[in-house]
Amino acid sequence: MRQLGIGELARRTGLRPSALRYYESLGLLPDARREGGRRVWPAAVLRRLALIRMAQRAGFTLAEIRGLLAGEPDRPATRQWRELAERKLPELDLFIRRTQQLRDAVAACLACGCMNFQDCELLAGPAA
Repeated sequence: MRQLGIGELARRTGLRPSALRYYESLGLLPDARREGGRRVWPAAVLRRLALIRMAQRAGFTLAEIRGLLAGEPDRPATRQWRELAERKLPELDLFIRRTQQLRDAVAACLACGCMNFQDCELLAGPAA
């Protein structure tokens, strides 16, 4: 099986070596083998890193990802993923709503055209 050193793994994933060491310390990556004093991982770790990055982009914390990757023998990974994703969806929905509100506020400000931040009613906020 092909082994990848930390430098090559970093180049192929776009991650810094320090991030790879950090992921290893958190248990997201298996402990690296040592060859000549340097860390090496099996090439299969590339797939694991792709999953970690996808989960991070979806808003999962490293702790949540660790739980998913750790797995429990009596629960298949697909079931764990489903449970984790079902808990995450309401958070993502809230984030989308808040982001849409911010987008709408910026669009309204542009449409107003006043560009006078001192007197703009849109920036004044709710009346006290």
